[in-house]
Amino acid sequence: MAVEQAEVGRIDALWRYPVKSMAGERRHAVTVTDRGLRGDRVYALVDRTDGKVATAKNPRKWPRLFQFSATLPDDAAAGWDGGRAGVVLPPVLITTPEGVEVSSADSDVEQSLTLALGRDVALRTVEPADEPGSGNPWAATSEEYWPDLEGLDLRDTVTDFELPAGTFFDSAVVHVLTTATLARMAELHPGGRMDPRRFRPNVVVDTAGRSGFEENDWVGRTLRLGDEVRLTVTGPCGRCVMVTLAQDDLPKDTGILRIAAQHNRLGVGVYASVLSGGRVRNGDRVTLE
Repeated sequence: MAVEQAEVGRIDALWRYPVKSMAGERRHAVTVTDRGLRGDRVYALVDRTDGKVATAKNPRKWPRLFQFSATLPDDAAAGWDGGRAGVVLPPVLITTPEGVEVSSADSDVEQSLTLALGRDVALRTVEPADEPGSGNPWAATSEEYWPDLEGLDLRDTVTDFELPAGTFFDSAVVHVLTTATLARMAELHPGGRMDPRRFRPNVVVDTAGRSGFEENDWVGRTLRLGDEVRLTVTGPCGRCVMVTLAQDDLPKDTGILRIAAQHNRLGVGVYASVLSGGRVRNGDRVTLE
């Protein structure tokens, strides 16, 4: 018996973030594996003083991290599989806020990043021995600052959290966001700029002018992207201080987090796991099963 499908929109944008908490790159097409978009969060910086993964979730400790950007070669290039065990990743190109480009292939890359960030850092990738199922997956720890905003359970404090074993993701491997949610956020906060870059999605779905937190109704269901990729929507994407930070031409805006807390229990977009991978492109149909 065929599964009934309902079209909810089209893919408007695809994003990946090769280095955790740095600005990412918009792609016309990507390959999706069981680890999410190939090339997404395959590198991270680690603070040598405490062993914690660097994140813009703690802007007091990492005030400039969000101003760095990172790019990788075409994800369809032969010879690599985006962090899979036993496969060597291609070098990542990092651009500092001053416009200086450094490559992970440079012998002095860590010294350059340490100087630029003002903290002693190591640039690491997920190693084969770290992979889930290896018997000894590496569990990274990071930090999160909670600003002093009404509606938050924690205020003006820093907490530690563990990343899923063998990854540099905060929670799930895919983050989906609709233009309907962006439109609703803009209605609730007319002075803010609801640019997708604030929310760091992997997939932006164009919902043809609708407004509302549509993704809330997708939790527990299967989302199909194009002809091949199928995702299980696992839950809402709870927001943090990162959405309030200035980046590129976007100003600092604490109102965005306040609105998310007051009107959608901090959720903006949804997380998903991968049921089946494949190739997706801008313009592909997005359907619910």
